[in-house]
Amino acid sequence: MMSSLDRSWCTIHSMTRITVDVNDEWLDAARRVLGTSTKVATINEALRAQAVKDQAARILAALDSVAMDFTGSEAAFGYGGGRDLSRLADEARRGRVA
Repeated sequence: MMSSLDRSWCTIHSMTRITVDVNDEWLDAARRVLGTSTKVATINEALRAQAVKDQAARILAALDSVAMDFTGSEAAFGYGGGRDLSRLADEARRGRVA
């Protein structure tokens, strides 16, 4: 079954009210990292970020299952060529942004 996250990561279909004990130090640290101003915003952003990370991991796994050949990419685009993409996958795995 497809969840609302699979269809659109920015649409909230429902909210649940809960009471939960939260470690104040971790909450403050998360608030600083996430740049949020309230406890509710911090918790919601942390949950959203984790869900997006999971979705990104599934997308990367799907891309990793397909062989990509970027040989000749530097000459493949119009208007005088393009970028050399032959090392793109390796650079992405090392955390470098192309």
